[in-house]
Amino acid sequence: MQKKYWMIMLALVIAVLSACSGEEGKVEESEVPQAIEVQLEVPETVEVNGKIAMKAVVTQGSEKVADADKVEFEVWEEGAKEESNMIEAKNNNDGTYEAETTFDRDGVFTVQVHVTARGLHTMPKKSVTVGTGAAHDEAIQEEKELHEHEHGESETGFSMHFMEPDGVEAEKETILTAHLENEGAPLEKAQVRYEIWNNSKTEKHTWADAEETSPGEYTAAYTFTEAGAFTVKVHVENDEGLHEHEEHQVDVK
Repeated sequence: MQKKYWMIMLALVIAVLSACSGEEGKVEESEVPQAIEVQLEVPETVEVNGKIAMKAVVTQGSEKVADADKVEFEVWEEGAKEESNMIEAKNNNDGTYEAETTFDRDGVFTVQVHVTARGLHTMPKKSVTVGTGAAHDEAIQEEKELHEHEHGESETGFSMHFMEPDGVEAEKETILTAHLENEGAPLEKAQVRYEIWNNSKTEKHTWADAEETSPGEYTAAYTFTEAGAFTVKVHVENDEGLHEHEEHQVDVK
C-alpha cells in the first residue's frame, strides 16, 4: 500500500513539472516580438523643383504602429550618400508618418526611411528620378563604381544608420548605436568597430568594439574624456568580404 502511495505521488510530481516546463516554453515563445514592417511610399518620378510627399506605413503583424520612437527620411543623390539630408517625419497617430521634400536638379535620388519602434529598427529605401535623371556626370559615376569595387558591395545593397547621440558630455558614458542592413534585411553577425578621434588631435585614435544587441543593431559604450568636436568612424566587416565605413560628427560638451 505504501509503495503504491509513493508511486502515485511520484507520478503527480512529474506531471506538475512537465506542465510548468510547457508553460515556460509558451512564455518564452510569446516574448519573441513580431517584425516591424514598413511600406515606403514615394513617387518614382518628379519634376525639378517639384514637391513630393514621402510616406511610411508602419505595422507589426495586423496592428498599425502609431507609437514609433523615431521616424526619419534620409535623402541623397546617387553616388553622394555622404551629403545626405535627414528629414524628421510627422506622426499622424494612425500608423502613418509623412514628410515632404523637393529636388532642385535633374538626377536619380534615393529616399530611405529609418524607423525605430518597439525596440526594433528597419530602413527600406526607393529611388526617385528627378527631371531627365541625367545629372550624373562621369565623375559621379566613376566614384560610385570605385566604391563598389573597393568594398565589394553595391550602394543599393548595404545600408547603415548611425544613431547620433544627443547631449553627449565628457566623462559620462555614451552608447553608440548603428543599424545595418544588406539587401533589405538586417545584417547579422558582422564585425563592427567604432574608431574615435578628437578633430583637433587627429593623431590620437581610440577604438570601441560593438556588440550585436539585436538583429542588425550594433552598440558600444564609450566615454569621451574631454569636450570638443569628435569624429566617429563606423567600420563594418563580415565573413562574406563586406567592408564598409562611414564617418559621423559628435559634439561633446
